[in-house]
Amino acid sequence: MRVQTNLSVLITFILYLALMLGIGIFFFSKSSNLSDYFLGGRGLGSWVTAISAQASDMSGWLLMGLPAAAYISGLSASWIAIGLGLGTYLNWKIVAGRLRSFTEISGDSITIPQYLQNRFMSKSKLVRCICAIIIFVFFLVYTASAFNAGAKLVMYVLGMDDYVLALAIGAIVIVAYTFLGGFLAVCWTDLIQGILMFCAIVIVPVLAVLRTPDFSLATLSALEGGTFTNLFKNASGPLGWVAIISSLAWGLGYFGMPHILTRFMAIREKRLIKKSRLIAMIWVVISLGASVIIGMVGRTYLSGQGIQYTDTASAEVVFMQMVGRLAPGLIAGVLLSAILAAVMSTADSQLLVTASAVSNDFYKPLFRPGASDRELMWVSRGSVIAISVLAFIMALDPNSSVMGLVSYAWAGFGAAFGPVILLSLFWRRMTLKGAIAGMVVGGATILIWENVPLLSGTGLYSLVPGFALALVAVIVASLLDKAPDKEVLDQFERSLQAK
Repeated sequence: MRVQTNLSVLITFILYLALMLGIGIFFFSKSSNLSDYFLGGRGLGSWVTAISAQASDMSGWLLMGLPAAAYISGLSASWIAIGLGLGTYLNWKIVAGRLRSFTEISGDSITIPQYLQNRFMSKSKLVRCICAIIIFVFFLVYTASAFNAGAKLVMYVLGMDDYVLALAIGAIVIVAYTFLGGFLAVCWTDLIQGILMFCAIVIVPVLAVLRTPDFSLATLSALEGGTFTNLFKNASGPLGWVAIISSLAWGLGYFGMPHILTRFMAIREKRLIKKSRLIAMIWVVISLGASVIIGMVGRTYLSGQGIQYTDTASAEVVFMQMVGRLAPGLIAGVLLSAILAAVMSTADSQLLVTASAVSNDFYKPLFRPGASDRELMWVSRGSVIAISVLAFIMALDPNSSVMGLVSYAWAGFGAAFGPVILLSLFWRRMTLKGAIAGMVVGGATILIWENVPLLSGTGLYSLVPGFALALVAVIVASLLDKAPDKEVLDQFERSLQAK
């Protein structure tokens, strides 16, 4: 029976991967210039924008990392989900429309680094190079987390013991269609993957409840010394303010996520953002809630199956274990494909944004100012390969945690870009030197905080001090600098009036 199930799951996976690669091949001929390859020609509709933004955001941790945290800690793990829900709404509400208008007005910018240079009408290449370096460093970690999640999935589905081979299989598939199709391929595959993720994450906990004898809230409440369903306590005792603030602070990361911000830049018209926001919020609220429920329900269901986990890293296979026991072959294959969808929808976006930074914001300004669009597209495709190799090497440790890797990269982008993007859209007095100071201080704070035991040992998520210090750095450096020129202020005013 197990062999038949594996065969059915394998067939489903092959068909799913063939569909994803087919989309990449289809859009290969559609990407004729840089705007097409990096932003889809600014032609995305509401549904594609909303679902691709959220699918690329959530990654494999939605079906692995967050359920694992809820499996171990119970309802108290949902503070992260609450923070992410609030961050999603605020990002769509206050950033999306302004960024869509400003990037088009400021020289039709197609990447975040290019936008920041054009925002201040600067000829300096420094800001784009710093941006490119930050994107390269932190997306390496983020992409490595996706490869790690993909490898764990391949190992489970194929019954493999060879982690490196499983890692290679997952990485090759992700790289292939990103290499071919560019932004349009990424967004359309993200739409399909986002819908698949949504269906799977809602169906699995329902099946688990139906298949768990005598399931009740009282059963859950009794776990972990009666704290499992308590939002403010876990087995270690009451949650302190540091733990709650650190979890809620995940929402701050959204303001600096290049792979999400590029979706705002690519939507066809600013007026479509309101509809996209509604779609995105429905998807996010239900998905995050269901993810926490999977972990909590999985604790009782899997215990009845004789399976227990004692730490978050090992519990990241909870969703897979539940699917393998709750669903028959082909359906299990579809549900497990949701994890692959989560992994692919994020990794492809990260690879594309990193490649665009390398080619358009590093290679072109420093080495080939006169490079043609065709040359830059092929440099980008080459960058996808090179970045993937480095992320593959970084992901070689089979014991690394998906949630841990994502946490590091999320903090890096949130601190380095979040305050800079927000103030660039809403503060007239901000200057280029302020932007550079904010990015350097934010990124450096994360690197120092995460690697100095005295600081990381406080339990405070590095994004909190990183975001705060970067915000202060932008304001102080801008005020110490001379006021922006009239042309810069006029451009800012035009962005406010854009429809």
